[in-house]
Amino acid sequence: MSIDIYWRIGMEGDHASLRTPRRYNRGDAAGYGPGNIAPAVRAGELDGYSYIDHVAAVARATESAGFLGGLLPSFPVTEDPWAFAAALARETTTYRFMVAFQPGFLHPVQAARMSASLQRATGGRLVYNIISGGGGPAQLWWGDKVSHDDRYARTSEFLDVLRGVWDGDPCTHDGRFFRTEGAALPPGLAGQPFPEVYFSGSSGAAVQAAGRHADYYLSWLEPFADLRAKFDGVRAHAEKIGRTPKFAVRIDILARHTEEAAWDEIRKGWAFVDRDAANRAAQGDSVGAGRIKGWVPETITGYRDLEVQPNVWCGFSLIRGGPAFGLVGSYEQVAQRLDELIDLGVDAFILAGNPHLEEAYRVGEEVLPLLGRSRLTTPAPVLTNAL
Repeated sequence: MSIDIYWRIGMEGDHASLRTPRRYNRGDAAGYGPGNIAPAVRAGELDGYSYIDHVAAVARATESAGFLGGLLPSFPVTEDPWAFAAALARETTTYRFMVAFQPGFLHPVQAARMSASLQRATGGRLVYNIISGGGGPAQLWWGDKVSHDDRYARTSEFLDVLRGVWDGDPCTHDGRFFRTEGAALPPGLAGQPFPEVYFSGSSGAAVQAAGRHADYYLSWLEPFADLRAKFDGVRAHAEKIGRTPKFAVRIDILARHTEEAAWDEIRKGWAFVDRDAANRAAQGDSVGAGRIKGWVPETITGYRDLEVQPNVWCGFSLIRGGPAFGLVGSYEQVAQRLDELIDLGVDAFILAGNPHLEEAYRVGEEVLPLLGRSRLTTPAPVLTNAL
């Protein structure tokens, strides 16, 4: 059994470390103060080393460290992942780019043309991370007031139309959200490999849509028993329509040579806990975010209160934005937890750590080999010329 392992690439800047989580010093998320890099201020002027140069370093590092590809997230505060994927393709060889996007903000015919162009240019290295949005202020930033379940209905229709035009046959569609008349890709783009689809969402509407379209059902990390139950529900729904899903989990990693050293990193970052900020970030109608909040106790006496099972810690969102759950421990312990998830049914991982560059090397060099290289998917050779 081979396992696909991706690394999250910080598209919004990056922290210096979890020890200093409010110190964004990569990119311009916090301006260009002293100690900033990518770019840095030297002799009163920016040095010309842009943030995309730093992101390219992360992509090259993770490719050399054994990761199959990288997730390029999309939020109101990030760079555009489509543009970055096209630019970064020149910086890598076999590295896959998992582009996160909300289907509601692209027409499926245009998305098909963009995707097929990127597939042809990179030799088939595009992967989709389909997100339907979590509601709340972030969704309104896009001007999107579509209700929760309707967003998943829109996503499902979007993917139906996109697949309908993909191979070049004229596609006419008159649906609730999209319309086309004789839409087709030109011969040079038709027939490119269709991107693998990673589909996330914890609600009933999300599971129904994922059952139809997902190659990989993607979840944030949760307590393992809850994750197993979620997978069982997705599996049962997919089987009713004759499909067999695969599963992926997005996990933050904090691994060190010893368990004590890993928890010491958490202890130092704990001084920066901002529960109000975490609650503000969780506003919206996301069922997955609601599930996460249910595991975080209202009364917390210390950071170890949030260890819900060995090495599984649900306090990351109190230190920095993003998912609450991650793995904390020695290299051996983290690898063991990943192996347990594989045995539970996980087929792919999207791992992350702050800062993304240094932690990519650490996880690639110290954790992935403990899984056994035979368990990692070997990148296929690129069959066409890259950009």
